[in-house]
Amino acid sequence: MVVKFGFLNRKKSAKELLLIKFIINHFGYRPTALVYFNLAVSHSSGDIKSEIESNERLEFLGDAILDAVVAEYLFKMFPGNDEGYLTKLKSKVVNRKTLAYIGEKMQIRTVLNYNQSRNLNVSTLEGNAFEAIIGAIYLDGGFDAAKKSLQNHVLRKFVDLNKLLEEEIDFKSRLIIWCQKKRMKIDFILMDEQHMHGAWEYDVCIQINKRDFGSGKASSKKQAEQIAAKNTLELIGEI
Repeated sequence: MVVKFGFLNRKKSAKELLLIKFIINHFGYRPTALVYFNLAVSHSSGDIKSEIESNERLEFLGDAILDAVVAEYLFKMFPGNDEGYLTKLKSKVVNRKTLAYIGEKMQIRTVLNYNQSRNLNVSTLEGNAFEAIIGAIYLDGGFDAAKKSLQNHVLRKFVDLNKLLEEEIDFKSRLIIWCQKKRMKIDFILMDEQHMHGAWEYDVCIQINKRDFGSGKASSKKQAEQIAAKNTLELIGEI
């Protein structure tokens, strides 16, 4: 696609001004090449000449950018968890339900070009357009601009990420999130490991700001940590 910048030298239409204001208010980003953002809010059912002029390609791009930003966030947030665990968490954050919720909260439909006479799930269209807008920001301003928009504006204003994760994840992660909210240091201390009668037993204690809290014993270190985390959450009144 060849980007034409002629719009910089002409007066913008009321529709274009509305779109610019929408992107600034909801994404914290001022568009430069407006052609990307016009495309991002153009559904294939709307007033377009071909499928290529819809937002589907930008949606594909935005999906990849969103994945990368959320992956980095979780990588830093959960330093003690493996790749499979992080993948499961990421899927909770970037699934269709969450994206549709974000798009609906933003009211993307107010700037969306789609056929309103058709029986379409508008929330789904808004979620798709949300990803397309992220793709547009990436093309217009680069990865850092898209990352800044997601971290500083979108996730902060429209998604309680901690609450979303708390609803879906295990005791250990819930406790880590709680400590991060309170700016407290948490340590999972392996107190003992023994091999008896053909089986291993692990004893884990949790320290928060160097103070002992819950403990747990189990046949695997991970399960012992879960038990200790659950006991700690009970002690601090979180469950």
